[in-house]
Amino acid sequence: MVYRTLLNPQIDFVFKKIFGTEKNKPILINFLNAVIKPTTPIKDVEIKNNDIDKDFIEDKFSRLDVKATTSNKEHINIEIQVKNEYNMIQRTLYYWSKMYSEQIQNRDNYSKLERTVCINILNFKYLKNDKYHNAYRLKEITSNEELTDLQEIHFIELPKFNEIGNKEYVENVEKMDA
Repeated sequence: MVYRTLLNPQIDFVFKKIFGTEKNKPILINFLNAVIKPTTPIKDVEIKNNDIDKDFIEDKFSRLDVKATTSNKEHINIEIQVKNEYNMIQRTLYYWSKMYSEQIQNRDNYSKLERTVCINILNFKYLKNDKYHNAYRLKEITSNEELTDLQEIHFIELPKFNEIGNKEYVENVEKMDA
């Protein structure tokens, strides 16, 4: 009898095998459609080299967990973070800015810059609310008017999902059966 053990998707290697390989593109596409909820569903993704280009030799080297471009021309970064290093917002903005800026070269027009989305899956509570999925864009401070959707950042906090999300998921499935 052969026993198989389930591998933990919170381990970088396993996470990258699930979301960052050509073989599993349908899983990545379904995940992105569920998280981003685009008006035009994502039909395909191109998985990219996950290194962030350095402009200067002394620049910090960064390697993303999963880096992709969608059929909607969105640039996507998905990160899994198991341990709270108390820097997720700064780290996310850094990764976002690098992905955004590497889209154009010296003489390119800024209009070539495409929507860039960072999705952070956290195995710890980070934000001070009860929601397990929070999404952010640039907005005007007093009117809350959205400036642009070129920047979008998601935080999915697994401990909160385990507390709240599972209940919501079961309720939604029960509604579908009714």
